[in-house]
Formats: sequence, C-alpha cells, structure tokens
Amino acid sequence: MEAKELNTQMQEYMNTLKAEAKQESQNFTGFDYARGEKIFTTEAIGKKGKLISCVSCHTNDLSKSGMNEHTNKVIEPLSPTTNPQRLTDVKEVTKWLRRNFKDVYNREGTATEKGDVLTYILNK
Repeated sequence: MEAKELNTQMQEYMNTLKAEAKQESQNFTGFDYARGEKIFTTEAIGKKGKLISCVSCHTNDLSKSGMNEHTNKVIEPLSPTTNPQRLTDVKEVTKWLRRNFKDVYNREGTATEKGDVLTYILNK
C-alpha cells in the first residue's frame, strides 16, 4: 500500500510530514522503508528502563496480533492489509506514534522518523 492508497485524511497527514521533514533537513528526498524498518526493529532502553523496540509489542509479522509489553493487552494487527482500520484516522495515528516513540525512545519522533515508520508499515 502506498500513500496514494491512503484515505484523503492520511494522505494529507503524510504530505504534512513531508513538508515538516523538508524543514528538518534540506537533504530530505522522501520517506524510506529501510529507515522505517530500522526504527521499528532497533532496541532502546524504553521509558520503563527495559530494552524494547516496536517489535517487542507489535511482533515482526505485522499481520498478526501483538501484546503490549507494559499492559499485557492484545494489540490488533498493525498491517492495514490485515486490519483495514489501521492508518485511517489521523488523530489515532498521531496519538500512537507520539506514545510509542516515547515508550521506546523516550522522546517524540521527528517528522522524518514518523513518515519512515508509516512507510515501513504500509509496505511491509
């Protein structure tokens, strides 16, 4: 799934992230699957002091359910192909990107990082 297959609201969000990414770096040329994969799979000392990555909760197979490391709640599949409701609501997407970057990396993600992660999820 590419950005053109996103709903209008999400296309606009991706365009906003692109504009912000260009402001972050004049060298920005577009979002990148490989960078998104690296962000998604790299472990860091998370907010609870434990080594964690996005994979810790979402698994490597985005078509399968995951389990929240902190709450032990089931997380529905992240893949929009498997779970068509994923990546359809900008408010939800921005909330979870903010929360998950803080959980794993103890900071908010940059526009480039957010766009890269979304590109990875969309195309995995």
